[in-house]
Amino acid sequence: MANIKLNAAVIKKNAALCKQQHIIIPTFRQMKDPSLIPDSVKQVLKPVGLWDINPVNLFRINWHNDHETGLFGGVNYLELPRELTGVKARIIGLVGKYFPTGAHKVGAAFGCLAPRLVTGEFDAREQKAVWPSTGNYCRGGAFDSKLLGTTPVAILPEGMSKERFDWLRNIGAEVIATPGTESNVKEIYDKCWEIRKNRKDCVIFNQFEEMGNPMWHYHVTGSAVEEVFNKIKGPGSRMAAFVSATGSAGTIGAGDYLKKKFPGMTITASEALQCPTILANGFGEHRIEGIGDKHIPWVHNVRNTDVVTAIDDEACMRVLRVFNEPAGHKVLAEYGVQQDVINKLELLGISSISNMLSAVKTAKYYELGENDIVFTMFTDSMEMYQSRRKELDEQLGKYTRENALVDLERRLLGETTDHMKELTYADRKAVHNLKYFTWVEQQGKTSAELRRLWDPSFWDETFAMVDEYDRLIDAFNAEAGV
Repeated sequence: MANIKLNAAVIKKNAALCKQQHIIIPTFRQMKDPSLIPDSVKQVLKPVGLWDINPVNLFRINWHNDHETGLFGGVNYLELPRELTGVKARIIGLVGKYFPTGAHKVGAAFGCLAPRLVTGEFDAREQKAVWPSTGNYCRGGAFDSKLLGTTPVAILPEGMSKERFDWLRNIGAEVIATPGTESNVKEIYDKCWEIRKNRKDCVIFNQFEEMGNPMWHYHVTGSAVEEVFNKIKGPGSRMAAFVSATGSAGTIGAGDYLKKKFPGMTITASEALQCPTILANGFGEHRIEGIGDKHIPWVHNVRNTDVVTAIDDEACMRVLRVFNEPAGHKVLAEYGVQQDVINKLELLGISSISNMLSAVKTAKYYELGENDIVFTMFTDSMEMYQSRRKELDEQLGKYTRENALVDLERRLLGETTDHMKELTYADRKAVHNLKYFTWVEQQGKTSAELRRLWDPSFWDETFAMVDEYDRLIDAFNAEAGV
């Protein structure tokens, strides 16, 4: 394609490095459909641990990992019963825990890295990859970089969970902690500009503007949702809605894929009530770790977003306790939630709980019925938030049955349809226009580029580039002799 430029000399160097590190680059079509992965790779993959720092684990960047066999099966998902959600609609979340690093953001990171690696835009021998993030993306990028034998540079707010920092340091990343929490994205961008100016050996992989992020989710996550829908649907089933936190606006790109398949469905964007950027042009601080705020990501196709919901971070922290404390488990069982579901609730981290609450809001607002299916993302698990449980115990005391009853009734079953808004065409254009103040005034984009993002053909052309990237990956692997 005309807008893909190749640097043959750097491609040759990258290919030699991959040969040295025994790295085969998976194609997007293999991440979408692991049945296309060669048997020779599967034989090597089977004895390797899911989170091991091993190059063959690049082939586990997909939704189909079978953590028991070490190979692949159906898409990992969890359906939440009506006894838990309080709505008639079926709410289903794709489970991110079974990706390398324990979160699906490793896919977005690879979607940004792989195209630059095989086109020669990034010299993996001479340059370091910088991963600006509010949590899981920089862990995914650090994982990818480590496989290449390079030192990853991870940027994330200092207020993120202790587990994130421990993981990054254990993998050998250079960690840069910026002021604030997950809503302080501007401070991350400022650090990126400082690195661009002073460290010429660094290349920024900014998930908030890299089209490889939504491109990966469009093809890999979108098709995974479609696969689950086709597996579980009944004669009258309807794909009613796809719900995703905005964050870097990568995951919500899967909604673009689904809307082409199911034109009548709704795309719901979820954000924090304490920082309601889309809902109210707002700002603030919140505790829903992993979703950035105070700006509209460059890669967010706002024209396709139908609804915005804002979730109270206190609700997320209270439901977290219901899902993870023994007293909460007992109450859930009293309410009729089956034990096998209760045992799996640890699959939902804080942002996953927020997505679930947005799905409940969407189902209530549209009065969805038993034939309606709402999909969302369970981005990561409680593995990264055990320190938050301890903090809540210290702040609020030991969790009791009375606490669990109040939290379940008020924060989950009592979720309301306030703090949400259907977006008209004019509303969407207004949200889109907010990109100007971040991206044109601060980050070097142009007004012409911003106008181009409003054109639906831009997104069709961008997502169609995956076929060319797959061709280049095949050629790259051949150059590497792997």
